[in-house]
Amino acid sequence: MLTQLSIRNVVLIEALDLEFGAGLGVLTGETGAGKSILLDSLGLALGARADSGLVRNGEAQASVSATFEVPVSGHRAVNLLADNGIDVEPGEPLIIRRLVKADGGSRAFINDQACSAALLREVGGALVEIHGQHDDRGLLNPRGHRSLLDSYGRCDTGAVAVAHAAWRAAADRLEKSREAVDVAARDRDYLTHAVDELSRFAPEPGEEAALADERATMQKGARLADDLSAVTDCLTGSDGGLAQLRQAARRLDRIVHEYDPLADVLAALDRAVIEAGEAEDRLAGAAEALSFDPARLDDIETRLFDLRGLARKHQVQPDELATLRDEMAAKLAAIEGGEEHLAALEAQVAQSAAAYVQAAQALSAMRRDAAIRLDAAVAAELAPLKLDAARFRTVVAPLDEGQWTAHGLDRVEFEISTNPGAPFAPLVKIASGGELSRFILALKVALAEQGGADTLIFDEIDRGVGGAVASAIGDRLARLAQSNQILVVTHSPQVAARGAGHMLIAKSNASENGGTVTRTSVHSLGDGERREEIARMLSGAEITFEARAQAERLLEV
Repeated sequence: MLTQLSIRNVVLIEALDLEFGAGLGVLTGETGAGKSILLDSLGLALGARADSGLVRNGEAQASVSATFEVPVSGHRAVNLLADNGIDVEPGEPLIIRRLVKADGGSRAFINDQACSAALLREVGGALVEIHGQHDDRGLLNPRGHRSLLDSYGRCDTGAVAVAHAAWRAAADRLEKSREAVDVAARDRDYLTHAVDELSRFAPEPGEEAALADERATMQKGARLADDLSAVTDCLTGSDGGLAQLRQAARRLDRIVHEYDPLADVLAALDRAVIEAGEAEDRLAGAAEALSFDPARLDDIETRLFDLRGLARKHQVQPDELATLRDEMAAKLAAIEGGEEHLAALEAQVAQSAAAYVQAAQALSAMRRDAAIRLDAAVAAELAPLKLDAARFRTVVAPLDEGQWTAHGLDRVEFEISTNPGAPFAPLVKIASGGELSRFILALKVALAEQGGADTLIFDEIDRGVGGAVASAIGDRLARLAQSNQILVVTHSPQVAARGAGHMLIAKSNASENGGTVTRTSVHSLGDGERREEIARMLSGAEITFEARAQAERLLEV
């Protein structure tokens, strides 16, 4: 609920700080005292259009701050803020603030975080409903009538939403499958040729790298073969170095016993023979490793050329050819089995559509039943509000199939007829200012338990009525105030007397700097002051004893 309102430099208001409580709060004052300025200020904080004309003459800017107490979890305003990255801490108030500059600029803040005016309007609408003669929000907006009726009738819309989601998902699958089959059918000949070509070629992932490595090895062997052969001949031929070493070792072995110093030479020759033998073995191994079949090299080069050519043709990497073949084969299979697959999907769509219609028709029946009860509840409120000639009805009309949604098959709208025999029409197009506010009050009383904004403001709902009708309005406002915070701007003493709190709006003139300055002020009234104000509302400028007595009786109700 709204707990505080701070206004600075708005038209006639220089500085004003107000505190509000629960229940029914009334604001009274003489005509022209500035009640509309107070509501315009609150509307500004709630996201109304920023008008530089609201800035007090001679000031650079105007500001309005509104403080609210809201439950942290589940409240629509808190959810909206969370969706936009603004958190409300448990136990902390929600403060919305608006600045308007004299040059026309404006800024908006929620809990000291800058926000857009659009978000401010959305959050403000979740916190406060202002109903006046020219109000076009809340109950006057047909877009909200369906949800209000569903809440009133406790209509469970969850099953319809689930069924609609399943239906749309099945329809989307069918549409995508049809598109895929159509595209594939147009490319049947190409796909058939491509799959046949790729299947015969049978590319494998990683094949290009393996072929390239094998070809490089063979090419390297071709380059090194002559050199290896020459080295081997130098080492292993009949006149090669290894044979000469062995012959020298044999001869030295025969004479070493005659000259001992040659033993070290013989040992060196033996080591050389051993090392040369190992070199011979390694040369033989290298020659075997680098040996190749020229026919095999030709085959590899042909395969590698064809592999890369196919990749260029299909604009993929060589390693992706196998996957491409499988994808094309799947598209061909989709063509061949497409009609059967589409038939199965069509059956799923028909089945899910039937389930949705069944659930939605049940919801429509619940809405029609709720509409009858709501119409009766509103009708019971009209006569006491001097709207006995008027009729109210809730229209639950079928939508065209193309307009069916997760909310069902229905268009819901509140309509009225203000005179016998007159046609029904939307509420906002028929009712006059005073009638409109009373119709809204009747609807609000009927929908009292169905939620909405926690704070409701009615601007001169009692215009043009008095006596028993004003008493009936006061009674209904008091009933609404049992579950909502209600603020009402009123000229009716019967309404004012029902308030739990009472504020007096007054305008005063003062001489300053050689001129006259007009200011609007607001004063919370105590019990005695309330009686005097209600007596003034009853009798006018001169408060009589009888007016005070009547005020006392009204306050005792």
